[in-house]
Amino acid sequence: MGGFIITPLEYILAIFSVFVISIGELWAGIFFGFLLELNPLVIGVSSAIGAIFSAFVIISVGEPIRIWILAKLNKPKNDKNSLIRKIWEKYGIIGLGLLSPLLFGTPIGSTIGVALGAPKKDLLFWMSLGVFIWTIILTLAFIEGINLLEIFNNKNKFLINI
Repeated sequence: MGGFIITPLEYILAIFSVFVISIGELWAGIFFGFLLELNPLVIGVSSAIGAIFSAFVIISVGEPIRIWILAKLNKPKNDKNSLIRKIWEKYGIIGLGLLSPLLFGTPIGSTIGVALGAPKKDLLFWMSLGVFIWTIILTLAFIEGINLLEIFNNKNKFLINI
């Protein structure tokens, strides 16, 4: 962390904070990691693990909850005419897994997949792949954004000194 002297425990707590925030929202965990000035690799790994952990938990416990709710509501498991079902049939589990980590978060994407009856292993695979891809993209975008800010800041210092 730039200029700060921290203990190993504080560093571990910082990494754990990124992990916990990423359980709820991947990009927020990455952003927070950069605010804490952690190493980008550490940020990416802890963020990805947090997001994948949330998908795993929701996918693991979601199916029994889905069955219980449907039984209580006396609704059929699959309504073939619903708008969500039509969208699901068009884009499928691959589209959901690859896009949801960025668009509405891993927990919501996993919940939608479970609600639509996606196979657990397939859903976890595609959600994890989506998290992995977006972690790389977002981490690199933050690095480049920071680099551009530093370049802009250095140019302004040069112009002021003239």
